[in-house]
Amino acid sequence: MAILDGLAGRWLRRYRLFFCLGLLILTLQVFLAYKSFKLPLLGSKTTENDHQHYHHISSENNKVLAAEKSQHQGGMVVDDEDGHSNSNILLKNRNPRDSVVKSSAGIKQKLQLEDLQFSPPCSIRSREAISAINRARSQQCKQHIANVSCAIQSGHFYTPWLPSSCPRGHHIPNRALGCYRDEKKYRILSGYYVNFKSSNSPHHCIKTCLQSGFVYAGVQYSTECFCGNDEPSAAAKLPDPSCNMKCPGDAKEACGGYFAVNIYETGIRKFTAQTAELLPKTKEKRVRIAFLLTLNGRALRQVHRLLRALYSPNHFFYIHVDSRQDYLFRNLIRLEAKYPNVRLTRRRFSTIWGGASLLQMLLSAMRELLASTWTWDYVINLSESDFPVKSIEKLQDFLTANRGMNFVKSHGREVQRFIQKQGLDKTFVECDTHMWRVGDRELPHGVQIDGGSDWIALYRDFVEYVTRQDDEDDLLTGLMIIFRHTLLPAESFFHTVLRNSYFCNTYIDNNLHVTNWKRRLGCKCQYKHVVDWCGCSPNDFKPDDWPRLQATEAKQLFFARKFEPIVNQAIILQLEEWLFGPYTADVINLNRYWQSVYHYLDESPPSDDVLLTVAASLMRINAQKLSSDGIFHPGKIIEVINFMEDDKFRGFIIQHEITWTTDEIESGLIEILVSTTQFSQHSKTNSLAKRIRNLHVSSDYDQKEQLARNYAGFLGPQSEPTLIFTLTQSSGDNHTALVNITTLWIDPTGNVADISELHVEDGTANSVNFAKATLRKPLLPGIWTIKLIHKKTPIVLYRFLITPMGFHGGEEISAERAKKINCGSFADSLHPSSEWILHADPPEDRAPLERKALENAEKSGSDLMRWIDNLVESFYLIRESCSQHRVPRASHLDKCDVTSWSSFAPDPKSDDNLHTSSLRT
Repeated sequence: MAILDGLAGRWLRRYRLFFCLGLLILTLQVFLAYKSFKLPLLGSKTTENDHQHYHHISSENNKVLAAEKSQHQGGMVVDDEDGHSNSNILLKNRNPRDSVVKSSAGIKQKLQLEDLQFSPPCSIRSREAISAINRARSQQCKQHIANVSCAIQSGHFYTPWLPSSCPRGHHIPNRALGCYRDEKKYRILSGYYVNFKSSNSPHHCIKTCLQSGFVYAGVQYSTECFCGNDEPSAAAKLPDPSCNMKCPGDAKEACGGYFAVNIYETGIRKFTAQTAELLPKTKEKRVRIAFLLTLNGRALRQVHRLLRALYSPNHFFYIHVDSRQDYLFRNLIRLEAKYPNVRLTRRRFSTIWGGASLLQMLLSAMRELLASTWTWDYVINLSESDFPVKSIEKLQDFLTANRGMNFVKSHGREVQRFIQKQGLDKTFVECDTHMWRVGDRELPHGVQIDGGSDWIALYRDFVEYVTRQDDEDDLLTGLMIIFRHTLLPAESFFHTVLRNSYFCNTYIDNNLHVTNWKRRLGCKCQYKHVVDWCGCSPNDFKPDDWPRLQATEAKQLFFARKFEPIVNQAIILQLEEWLFGPYTADVINLNRYWQSVYHYLDESPPSDDVLLTVAASLMRINAQKLSSDGIFHPGKIIEVINFMEDDKFRGFIIQHEITWTTDEIESGLIEILVSTTQFSQHSKTNSLAKRIRNLHVSSDYDQKEQLARNYAGFLGPQSEPTLIFTLTQSSGDNHTALVNITTLWIDPTGNVADISELHVEDGTANSVNFAKATLRKPLLPGIWTIKLIHKKTPIVLYRFLITPMGFHGGEEISAERAKKINCGSFADSLHPSSEWILHADPPEDRAPLERKALENAEKSGSDLMRWIDNLVESFYLIRESCSQHRVPRASHLDKCDVTSWSSFAPDPKSDDNLHTSSLRT
């Protein structure tokens, strides 16, 4: 062994020169290979000493790159109006409903031709389009998606280029400035960076930079594209041969070199938003405002309250009510006869969240405003969720000082990220009240893309321009085609037209709104039922948010959103009194709120059959209660109304007719206040059980506001029950820990229908928790039980009602339909070895319950009504009654208009008298 070591040592000493030369040559070859193919050195990562392929000039640009990478891993958001990190949308690159067409094993979904009653005009290749056609409900919608998809596939649907009439100054499109030296720490173009590994070229880079609003574009190191607004220094000029790397997207062009960049002008000048003036010049004629109210829902009293806060005879109120909201339209149209400056449009759209119809509705209403006899200067769009934070006189002064300016709020982030997050690089088609994603698209060259908030204040001259319907303006024509097939088009259309038209110098980056964004609560991937996208919404203002509203006093903000009195009315009252002074002492019902959920005159939206079933049952029970001799007979249900007091749900009001016979048949109007009874048992020894509050089961759970929109808890066989409760904070340690609670859903036959695990954060003050069951439909009607189990010990037992159906499609249910839906679905028995078998009813108890359920399922007519009434009477309590007309033998009933809880009670804060001065001290 020693001999071998000696030989090796002598060999190394003799040939070490050749060994070193060989090692040097090998190292050089590896380095040249690295430079030629841009491969990372073995065992190393790119460092700041290597050439930076993915570098950024500032920490903000590093965030941009990280966000661009993260888009392939999760969601991304965009700043809201106040610069906070939030968004109107949350992007998920993969829609769960599209998973079958985005296959991982080479299996692609095919167009289901057998389901089509038409022949597609082409062989559709887009996977998203195929998925949309297969999922669409109506043949008309399927054909519309197919037609658009084929037009796009032909290459003639979108224009590749659009003109811009915004003055460009001395800048010339695509002009080459030459080759320039770049530096790693101080980039010559520092606005935006992207690496186009396979598609980089001067044209592609110029298009990207122009689209993002940059004056200069630069290509470097073959694949890199830089954008910036600062003119390159002449001192950094290099000989043209210094930029000699070929472009991967165009081999005939040079794309810079090693820290050498070819720089081009994009053809636009640097954009700078205008600064708003604060006060008008003396004796200047004040502007007149047209408030464009776009309304949905049933919050009639809040709409009246908003109009009262805005109203002035010098301004105008043009109202669009969603075409599916008969109740709101029917009640608001009465204002036209009382106020000449209030008008409702008769051209009504059915709008959905993110839908292209939102933009069409705004443009249509603006055209009608222009055609009216009203003389207005500004149009401001508002919803029923908005409320002013300054007086209208201050708003009028502010707009007068900035006459001719247009107010829109930009997204405040890097444009390419905004495009991706908003889905502007996707084509969407609206039909069947859904926005279907049908494929990718390239936005046209030549224009800057902008967007942000869809709440705007536009000057009349710009409104006249943007609502043109002729084909003479190529910019408007091209953008209209794009935004008819865009998600959330109203959030980008007006901004983009402003940036690229001769109105570009009238852009003020302010939409006059403050919006209550709370990312943790507001971005829960909402709206998937109406769009192939994940959406975010702002939260309602509540008293805890009052400091944020107060802070608007020193800012150029005049409106706030969102407000919902059904969620919280106290904050609206606080804001009103801050703006206008306190109400007089004799104004009543300031802390009460009524909101209709059903009216018999409504043709749209469709009636809730569970609500009608429960209301009809309570009407029958009340008629029996009023008269033991059967003189009274239930008539028809007029209206059902949710009643709130001190921002708590106090019950629902049923307004119904009642008839009786004396010499002739007469009728009267009765209202009853109904509350829901609670059936819950909490362990008296378990500390966790003692901290569970407000436990109830309902549906339509709103994660954003942490409440169930189905306030009364009406549940039927097709409902999706959700368990909701509040966990108060422990008196011990304040650290947050997870508590695991098992939820058992037990059907009326005693079988466990679902078992779910609930992970509760313990340590958070009054945290709201919810659990949705995965239950087979139709649900078995009857009394259900929920058991909450902690550490294998039951801590809470709760019972709730799944109501048998007495109505279908708004009409009394037929015997055949009743037997079909009220039979429910029987749960499978637990396996005897299951650890939860002890919490289910024993088999000998379940058998008679199953027989009884089968008997009930066969009931119809009067037998069905009696079954429903027995169940409803167990879970709902008629607390009080009143009569709006004289009813014989019921003289004990108070008159409804003097009953504090009645919907007929005076509500001066929310009536349709828009003059408010008499209510203030």
